[in-house]
Amino acid sequence: MKILLTGANGLLGSALARQIAARVDDRVIRTDREDVDITQTDALATLVSAERPDWVVNCAAYTQVDQCETDEAVAMRINGDGAGNVAAAAAAVGAGVVHISTDYIFPGNATSPIPVDAEPGVIEQLSAYGRTKLVGERRVCEAHPTPTIVRTAWLFGHDGPCFPRAILALAQEGRLDKVVDDQRGSPTFAEDLADGILRLIDAGATGTFHVTNDGECTWFEFAKEILTLAGVDRPIRPCATAEFPRPARRPAYSVLDLSRYEALTGHRPRHWRDAIAAYLEAAG
Repeated sequence: MKILLTGANGLLGSALARQIAARVDDRVIRTDREDVDITQTDALATLVSAERPDWVVNCAAYTQVDQCETDEAVAMRINGDGAGNVAAAAAAVGAGVVHISTDYIFPGNATSPIPVDAEPGVIEQLSAYGRTKLVGERRVCEAHPTPTIVRTAWLFGHDGPCFPRAILALAQEGRLDKVVDDQRGSPTFAEDLADGILRLIDAGATGTFHVTNDGECTWFEFAKEILTLAGVDRPIRPCATAEFPRPARRPAYSVLDLSRYEALTGHRPRHWRDAIAAYLEAAG
């Protein structure tokens, strides 16, 4: 297969590019904003038409959640309009499309893992990031007859800013004292998400899937595990979201139900504790 990636230099795109390149029979076409801006419809369509991939995986996104609150128009062009552009370009050459979405489209009031067919939040009540990503899902479905939408959460990895890197840096600087303990989700290692996406592609999957690492925790529990596994002796205390105000609203509960992904692929991702151990070991 020939797989074209947008946003190929980011946290997920880099992991996907490595894994595709390691597959004997597949070829990866890496593109990033310097190669093609997904908000530029004609340029994107020209590139995809010239390459004629079997699949296009859209990893390009505006992911700075708090900055989206004051920069929503730009975020909407990328996460909303841009996502639709990628799907349309793929459809025009008969390619499959994988669109990456997020737990932030949900209101955060669930009490058990959220199934793929759960109703999203009322769009006006979501964070700006959640709004733009929900619009992106809708644009993708309008532009492509058989899209594959992969929702994920709490992404971390080797190729960009992420929670484990921030926690360790703050601890080293002596500035880590408290971590939010009333938001619950599932950390997701970019390498494992990339593996899950490729399993879906191999299965010819269409429709919506949730892919995260197995298990759930709060940010405080995640931070404690990072510090323990990294051998960092830094006492921290749990705190409420209200003690750590941020511009964007975060879902209180956003654990995603993986059952549809598991049923199709026969695969259950490893537990987040094993994933963070692998991340830290590779990071040295």
